Amino acid sequence: MQIESKVDSMSRPFLCLLVIVMLASYVLATHALAQGQATHDRIYVVTHVDIIPPKAADGTKLVQQYVVDTRKDPGLVRVEAGSEISRGTHISIVEAWQNQKAFDEHVAAAHTRQFRQQIDPMLGSPYDERLHQSLE
Repeated sequence: MQIESKVDSMSRPFLCLLVIVMLASYVLATHALAQGQATHDRIYVVTHVDIIPPKAADGTKLVQQYVVDTRKDPGLVRVEAGSEISRGTHISIVEAWQNQKAFDEHVAAAHTRQFRQQIDPMLGSPYDERLHQSLE
């Protein structure tokens, strides 16, 4: 009887540890799967805005305000804007959206429509917006 109780008392911590490891593995795997599904639905948008030089300051301010306004939109993952080093009037806007629905709602938002309407007469080439999906 003493031998059996010693074996039982020795195996309990091991069994507890095994259960903890299995639960942790399940939680981590579930989290990774959920993240994979979330990133699979993401929409990535790259927009090129080429502003004519006489409107460089006004156009740049419009893009900056667009970024500020867009950061308030639901479903946004990230938005950044940057100008080309050699040609400051060539600006790229890079956005990541949780899904197509979030992006569509952003496009329909008043601030987005207003931005596009105001920037249009300042452009030296067509507004170039390209949607992408992840390859991962």
